[in-house]
Order: sequence, then C-alpha cells, then structure tokens
Amino acid sequence: MTPITSDPGPAAFDWLARAQEEPHQAHREWQERGSALLPLGKRFNSVCLPARIVYAGAGCDDLDVVTRTLAELLCGPVIHNRPKHEYYALVGKGSVASWRYADDAPMLGAGHFLSVPASDLRGPTGLHWAVRPRIVGDLCPVPAVAALVHIARGAQTGGHR
Repeated sequence: MTPITSDPGPAAFDWLARAQEEPHQAHREWQERGSALLPLGKRFNSVCLPARIVYAGAGCDDLDVVTRTLAELLCGPVIHNRPKHEYYALVGKGSVASWRYADDAPMLGAGHFLSVPASDLRGPTGLHWAVRPRIVGDLCPVPAVAALVHIARGAQTGGHR
C-alpha cells in the first residue's frame, strides 16, 4: 500500500509522545516494540470504528480506497488494527459524554489507553497507520468522524436510519 501522506517528521510524534508522563518512554516503545501505549484524554481521544462501519462509509473494503476515503473524509490521523478489524480516529480530548454514536463507534477518553504505531508502520498488516499525522496537533474533527458513522449507518440500513 502506498502512503498518501508525506513523512510527518519527528515533531508530530513528539507531540503524541507527550501524552505520556515520560515521553521518552513512548519513543522507547516505538523503537523496541513498534507501538507505544498512550493514555487517552490528555492530548487526544479516539473513536473506535469497527471495520464494518468504515467499509460501509467508504462503500467498499478495498484498503487503498478505504485509506483514501479516510484521508479525505476525516482529515486527520487514523490507526488501523487489522487483526482486530478496527480503526481508531484520533480526535480532540473532551466530548465523550456528548458523542451520540457510542453504540456503533465508541469514543474512548480519560481512563483508556491506545496502542499507537511507530511513524514508519504503514501496513497493510498488523497495527499500522491508515492515515498518519501530518503536523503537530493533527487530529480528526469530531464532526467529520460523526459524518462517517452517519454515512455508514445509512449505507447499512439502506438509508433508513
């Protein structure tokens, strides 16, 4: 799979690493394990998007098409955990209580952790970036993620939801 974004450089990943109390620990985990376990709710939250939702929103399950669709619709970083058949859109902290799609795509915040792949993990297997962060603080707008879930609901129910 060809990446659709340029190398974000170390600054975007330094920003993500600072979600941990000891950012150097995240860098060490990326180097040694290929992913770092980062706490949510400090710098960002995440919306867990089951693959069925993402594929319905994209209109197919072709990974290249799905990746392009996510980049265009969500305008921010998305992690693909292929073994679990889940995608994780990184969104701004807050808004967990007001997230209205919790049944289909729960928003995870404070008290949760997310495995975040190293910058060079771009798939197509295992845990990898479907869409990598482009700049420091790059996150998906919550309304864009909500729109994807809404589109997927409509596609799954023939437009009757």
